[in-house]
Amino acid sequence: MNSDLILVIGIVLGVFALPAIVSALSDGRAPRVAAFVLIAAGVLVVYAIREKPGGYTLQDVPNAFVRVAASVMR
Repeated sequence: MNSDLILVIGIVLGVFALPAIVSALSDGRAPRVAAFVLIAAGVLVVYAIREKPGGYTLQDVPNAFVRVAASVMR
């Protein structure tokens, strides 16, 4: 798998997990699944950063999204 794809999947999962955590906490439930998804997202992001030679900078992240979107649209 491409490290850009892994990074994008991790970021998207993390973004989707945050509202789920807030929703669970506001309902008085334990955010078990959302917390697990957030941990998995963090692992994916760290893995992608370690796999790419030189890692990612903050300026590389939008370019990674564009590259992944372009490869999906092919």
